[in-house]
Order: sequence, then structure tokens, then C-alpha cells
Amino acid sequence: MLRNKIKTYSKISALADIKIEAFDVNKRYTKPHRHNKYMELVYFSAGSGMHYMDETAYPITPPVVFIINRDEVHHWEIDTLPEGFVIIIKEGFLEKTLDKHINLQLKQLANIRVLHPDKDPTVQALLEIASKEIKENCTSRDILVEGVLKALFSKILSYVTIDETLTANDLEQRFDELLGNKLKNDVAYYAERLNTTSQNLNALCKRKHDKTASTVIAEHIIKEAKRLLLYTDLSVTEIAYAFDFTDVSHFVKYFKRHGGQTPLQFKKAAIVP
Repeated sequence: MLRNKIKTYSKISALADIKIEAFDVNKRYTKPHRHNKYMELVYFSAGSGMHYMDETAYPITPPVVFIINRDEVHHWEIDTLPEGFVIIIKEGFLEKTLDKHINLQLKQLANIRVLHPDKDPTVQALLEIASKEIKENCTSRDILVEGVLKALFSKILSYVTIDETLTANDLEQRFDELLGNKLKNDVAYYAERLNTTSQNLNALCKRKHDKTASTVIAEHIIKEAKRLLLYTDLSVTEIAYAFDFTDVSHFVKYFKRHGGQTPLQFKKAAIVP
């Protein structure tokens, strides 16, 4: 059976915008998938095995926190009984949260894939409190949950070096959202939809990433193309057309220029578990 797209799972009710609960031990082995427009944080206090995110394999060595962004393809191969918690956060939660500092914390966490918070009982305790509070149906539930999350994210972020200059820049945020919805090798396309100029978009990318806008776009295209090569049966031609390349040879050259090898060389060298 041909796979023409990557499976997308939703592990949260359509009516909910946040979920905090113990890790489901029945999910020890999963197939490669991505999430339906939400970020997932997974904390393990016990367990062993592997976590695959895109083309990279990470050993599960508790205590450990994994951050899975909405566009990433991942799956689990857990060979011992896991213990831990899962936090699922949809965009709706970020839009209505009263404490906007949480948005900044999540933006900082989104740049991290895995971190080890040592054997810190505070992380476990805060997760237990958050899981309990999320189930309460009192009028102050949302405020309490936000307070616990802010403390939890602050504790987790204390174990990494973060970019203190990172701010919730509106143009940057909208550019990221556009890249998450549509990938096209065309700076002017994004500038037009952001109601700005290509020069302003380039200036933003140079300031934030020390890269041109076309390079930032290319990185997203190559990353998604690699996912499609690894986890679907789409041909190189079909993938090229998916990104609006009308000339397949141009796409192959583009992929090699930004990825270091041709699409077929990448696929042949990659090991997909």
C-alpha cells in the first residue's frame, strides 16, 4: 500500500486546548506520525528505549524531557515500562492564556528537542500538580494551571542556555506560522502575505537568524522534503511539485545545494527504523 502522506494523529479532544496526563504505557511502540497542530512535551522519570524525531534517534535516558513540535515526525520504541507525563498544548491555549510570558517560554522550548533536568523532584511534583489541576472543574482552574505551567517551564528552561533576546515579534511569529502552513521557494510570496516587503523580511531573518529569508525558507523546505522522502512513497517528482517546483531538475539541484546531497542519495543513505 503506497503512502502518499505522513500520518497525522490527534491525542486531544477537539474541544480541549490543553491536556496533561500520565504517559500511556500502551503507547510504547508507535508508527511514524506528526501531530494535528499542537506541541507535545513528554517527561520520562523511568523507561528505556528510543525516540525517533525526523531522521534522528534519541535514547530515552530518564529523567528526560522531549519537545515535539507540530510539524515534526516522530515515534516511540520503548522497551521497558515507562513512567512520566505528557503535556499537549494547542494554539488555542496560547491565544487565550492570561499570562503571555508562557507564550515566550514555549517559544524558547520550541527550539529545543531534548533536555535532561537531572533528578529534580520539583519537575515531577509540578507535573503531578498540573495533571491534578487540569481535571478540576472550578472557576479558577485555568489560572491555577497557568501558574503551575509557568513554574514548570521556568524550571525546565533553567537547565538550558536560551536566547535572552528572543521576543514574541509579531512579524516573525506570523512568518513562522506561514512556513508551517505552506512551503514555497519564493520570498516575495511570504512578504506579500505578511503585508511587508522582501527587504523587510530579509532584514528580520538577518537580525534573528543571521540568514537570508530565502535560506530560512530553504531550511524548512529541505526538512519537510526529507520527511516526505523518509516516511512516504512519494517520488522526487511528486515532492518537487508539492513545493511548487515546476522543474524537477531544479528541485534536485536546490535540494543538493541546501542539503549536501541529492534527494535519492539522501533516501538511500538514510536508515528509517
